[in-house]
Amino acid sequence: MTDQATAPEPENATAPDIPGKPISASRTTLSHIMTHNDTNLLGTVHGGVIMKLVDDAAGAVAGRHSGGPAVTASMDEMAFLEPVRVGDLVHVKAQVNWTGRTSMEVGVRVLAERWNESAPATQVGSAYLVFAAVDADGRPRRVPPVVPETERDRRRYQEAQIRRTHRLARRRAIMELRARRAAEGFED
Repeated sequence: MTDQATAPEPENATAPDIPGKPISASRTTLSHIMTHNDTNLLGTVHGGVIMKLVDDAAGAVAGRHSGGPAVTASMDEMAFLEPVRVGDLVHVKAQVNWTGRTSMEVGVRVLAERWNESAPATQVGSAYLVFAAVDADGRPRRVPPVVPETERDRRRYQEAQIRRTHRLARRRAIMELRARRAAEGFED
């Protein structure tokens, strides 16, 4: 079923006046050939180079979806599955998975293929990032709800809600622990 009217609403939406945007409207692929400048001491591409590409692609998607500036709030579950080598053509595919009132989760898949071969690309990494939309003064601003279009999009939306619940629970548990330790006289 791909009827946009049946798409789930963000759980914290308060203003139905912002029309939703389909996931495909902001989906992006960023491609880059890896060179010797991108390598670490082991001769493979430095993880930080891949993370920057991931953040760049995710930021483009967040800005497109929100219609303006968006800043990285967190990066979850950055997984490096295979090493990337000099001469690999890296494709970073990003899309909005979920939206809240002012934030968005962007899912990213990183694929690599040899620049001079016709073999299929291999997934070499993945990550989930949370972006906050901001206005010109850096204050949070509303984002349009995301409209999942396929069953895969709906699954990603539901999984993003689970990750959000876990992020909030983890933050709450840490704050409670810090408050308890402070009450007991421990300084961190």
